[in-house]
Amino acid sequence: MEAAAPYNPAEPGPAANSVELTVTSPEQMRELGRRLAKLLRAGDLVVLSGELGAGKTTLTRGLGEGLGVRGAVTSPTFVIARVHPSPAGGPPLVHVDAYRLGGGLDEMEDLDLDVSLPESVIVVEWGEGKVEELTEDRLRVGIHRAVGDTTDEVRQVTVTGLGARWAGAGLSALSA
Repeated sequence: MEAAAPYNPAEPGPAANSVELTVTSPEQMRELGRRLAKLLRAGDLVVLSGELGAGKTTLTRGLGEGLGVRGAVTSPTFVIARVHPSPAGGPPLVHVDAYRLGGGLDEMEDLDLDVSLPESVIVVEWGEGKVEELTEDRLRVGIHRAVGDTTDEVRQVTVTGLGARWAGAGLSALSA
């Protein structure tokens, strides 16, 4: 992974709360997930965005590995949400795929994410515009195919920390 372009002023939050990375393979995407997991704790919400096949589930696999949770992390598209407990006493990973959910927080309420959030790490694929009301403090991770990439493996990843929880949280360590 290498650092990409500097902070984009169109993204909310100060530069210290945002990092842009170039990821060149699925294994690097998993490694980014493992590194990101070291920054996460119970009560954290991670909102993933990107087109189909961008690497959202691959990143979440790495998060699961880094958190040491039980069970294979696979796309929960048809079941909407999966809970992966931690056998080591860490927070469980709640992995949600909101792709098939159309209408914002109303549909999300049935999943009781607000109840799970304090003791879990919640990762929501396709969550933009659907889960922001759960907490001001969240990570937004955008994954996009690199322009001009002929291998279909290079991704531009922007990790933005929103809210007081992520002020000075060391997101720049992800690019090291």
